[in-house]
Amino acid sequence: MTQLQRMLAGELYDPNDPELVERRALARERCQALNASSERDPDARRAILQTLFASGGDTAGVQPPFFCDYGTHIELGARVFFNFNCVVLDVCRVRIGDHTMFGPAVQIYAATHPFDPVLRRQVEAGRPVTIGEDVWVGGGAIILPGVTIGSRTVIGAGSVVTRDIPDDVIAAGNPCRVIRPVDG
Repeated sequence: MTQLQRMLAGELYDPNDPELVERRALARERCQALNASSERDPDARRAILQTLFASGGDTAGVQPPFFCDYGTHIELGARVFFNFNCVVLDVCRVRIGDHTMFGPAVQIYAATHPFDPVLRRQVEAGRPVTIGEDVWVGGGAIILPGVTIGSRTVIGAGSVVTRDIPDDVIAAGNPCRVIRPVDG
């Protein structure tokens, strides 16, 4: 397996692999271009989003600045919205459903590291993140590796999502936990 294949499979991989270094550099250039783009030139911004994301760039709304590791591992449904200063560490797939909205400074981490400090010097790992449709994630929330958030769920501002959250609930806190049903 290549280091890219190992990374996407959630196995330990070498982040200094030349192919991965090049892919991150390309993503950083695209993010830099997006972050420097003008509100008054929506066509240029749209073109950048279409090259940055694996899918969904044709309808995504992104308020710069926006940062990601690769971009090409971020699969967006229709009309996903990222407010200012969001970060997505997409070393594994990050799948986000239609009409999902992220408040400012939301961070999504598919990246993780070994606990062993010697091993941590050499390799990294990741776990995919999945977020359903019509989800609203409040500002400053952090979504950790391997988490799934169900559709139509609301995540409170400042929450740290450490485990799966089901459909149709309001969840908040550190660690994030279900507070009540959305309609309750």
